[in-house]
Amino acid sequence: MTLRTSAPLTVALVNDHEVIVRGIAAMLEPFADVVEVVELDVDVPVTRPVDIALYDTFTRTGFDADDLDALCTNPDIGRVVLFTWLLTDDLIASARARGVHAAIPKSLDAPGLVDALTRAHHGSPDLVPIAENPDLASNEWPGRDEGLTPRESEIIALVTMGLSNNEVAERTYLSINSVKSYIRSAYRTMGVSSRSQAVLWGIDHGMAPTRMRIVAPPPPAANDY
Repeated sequence: MTLRTSAPLTVALVNDHEVIVRGIAAMLEPFADVVEVVELDVDVPVTRPVDIALYDTFTRTGFDADDLDALCTNPDIGRVVLFTWLLTDDLIASARARGVHAAIPKSLDAPGLVDALTRAHHGSPDLVPIAENPDLASNEWPGRDEGLTPRESEIIALVTMGLSNNEVAERTYLSINSVKSYIRSAYRTMGVSSRSQAVLWGIDHGMAPTRMRIVAPPPPAANDY
């Protein structure tokens, strides 16, 4: 067999919703010769050395969770990169202080995401402000098939987790009126009329956090090529 001249960039995908990490993995799968997803971590720590931990910020907009600190202090992770649709000046400062290296907007298509990961591995792009509501590329989020927008999905996921409207507003950096508006529109799409019904709907549609790890098999030894 022909020797591989350069190894692909190794990436761990991190979030607390399985559908999120599986969606990103599906985006990257056609580019495995450049970017290889070696671990999918759903609410569990990264366990193997990787070049990049790509942290999807779905329901974690504040960047203040312990799991992000654990990623940034993990010596086996080369760079921690946010995959997000929102960065304000305050969030940028918070992310930098925790050791996050770069941020990638969710509006990128698959080739753009691969290019951004490659550049992040080499020290660019840096943390930059991102539009609050960009169009998401071919990605996945809970409730997408039922008609929820990415932002509605995030709000309902937080409701499913038991957060109050005020807590949702704090977590997402939205006004309380914006949160209520997203909830009303989501309820119409979901066909529910109460918070308890919304929580049950969310549980049934993958909104509740889960725990899971999928690890790719190690590459063959050099003499196996």
